[in-house]
Amino acid sequence: MKVSDMRLMAENLSARRGQDLIFKDISFNLEVGESLVLTGRNGSGKSTLLRVVAGLLHPETGRVTWHSDAAESGMRAAEACHYLGHRNAMKAELSVFENLSFWKEFFGDFQGRKGVSVGEAADAVGLGGIAHLPFGYLSAGQQRRMAFAKLLVVHRPVWILDEPTAALDVNAEKVFSTLIKAHLAEGGIMLAATHQPLGLEHAKELRMTGFAGVMEDRW
Repeated sequence: MKVSDMRLMAENLSARRGQDLIFKDISFNLEVGESLVLTGRNGSGKSTLLRVVAGLLHPETGRVTWHSDAAESGMRAAEACHYLGHRNAMKAELSVFENLSFWKEFFGDFQGRKGVSVGEAADAVGLGGIAHLPFGYLSAGQQRRMAFAKLLVVHRPVWILDEPTAALDVNAEKVFSTLIKAHLAEGGIMLAATHQPLGLEHAKELRMTGFAGVMEDRW
């Protein structure tokens, strides 16, 4: 499969928080090597939109679709996505190696491309020497790094990242930025919500306004 065949599309998405419509008429089209950064104040719908795209929430209206020549007919867009939310999705009592090994086996690789080994992923986030430790022993910043390593052990063409640099120092932010750029350079796609710059020169931007934007019909 040529990476140029891949595309993630959102059409006229809207979603509710409780009884309230939080956003409406969101559409975008991301092709290989492209990224979209969501900005806006807390509560403006950034995380909700990411979860809708990742298949974790049902939209009120609209749809998310994935296109590639190698995709099976009717394949859900979520199957092409890695999602990194606010929580790290790791068991505190298991070692880092055990956690990453579980996710590697559980997810499996996507359409013929392979992720890296657990050791290589730990090295890539700068923590190769502590993969034997229980995840719960790590600092908040180290835990976030290891959660990011989960994206490397199993291949997915789309990365959906919610505040990926939370709890990180400047050096770790640089590591993340390098890994994200490498993912895009290899034909990946990224969708992220962040208050911190990710160092991406050509990223598209979508400013979320939440309830106010819906009521004022500003989408």
